Amino acid sequence: MVAFIDQHRDTYGVEPICAVLPIAPSTYFLHKAQQQDPARRSARQRRDDELRAAIQRVWDEHEQVYGPRKVWKQLRREGHRVARRTVERLMRALGLKGVTRGRAWVVTMRAEAAGDRPADLVDRRFTATRPNQLWVADFTYVATWRGFVYVAFVIDVFARRIVGWLCRPRCAPTSCSMRSNRPSTTAAVRTSPTWCITATAARSISRCGIRTV
Repeated sequence: MVAFIDQHRDTYGVEPICAVLPIAPSTYFLHKAQQQDPARRSARQRRDDELRAAIQRVWDEHEQVYGPRKVWKQLRREGHRVARRTVERLMRALGLKGVTRGRAWVVTMRAEAAGDRPADLVDRRFTATRPNQLWVADFTYVATWRGFVYVAFVIDVFARRIVGWLCRPRCAPTSCSMRSNRPSTTAAVRTSPTWCITATAARSISRCGIRTV
């Protein structure tokens, strides 16, 4: 805001601009006076200026990969008495961030508006008056040390229990039989490309209902 006022003060004046912006004229003039005479700045502001230079130096010396915690520890080793929260605040103000571990690419993406989706067979009415009247399907994935495991399962709407499930190391169209926690029930399911999670990461109850007899 100070830079904006400096840019337009000759045209509109300081007070009219401050009447529109959320800043008092006294605050603006105090800031300008402190710019001209740094000795008028508060002790905290002068201390922040010193820490900003030290933080920038440490961050650059370590290939710009250090986050607030490591920068804070390095400053402590160098003899600076500074709180970790202060380092976090100043790094945020400087726009400095550390490198985080993990993948650098997006695993999932948003669904396309015109994409192919399963038909809504139950018209969003997920209610049932007896067991095995309506089943719904869900599909998600779980990250493990050896990669993703894709899990599909079927839920009985009335009992709100999983009646069948299937785990696979790959997400691909296939015909298979799902495991069931009911000894007398066999759920034969054919997956399709619409079940793949290229559109959404972990869908909740899917749009399609599985009608049973």
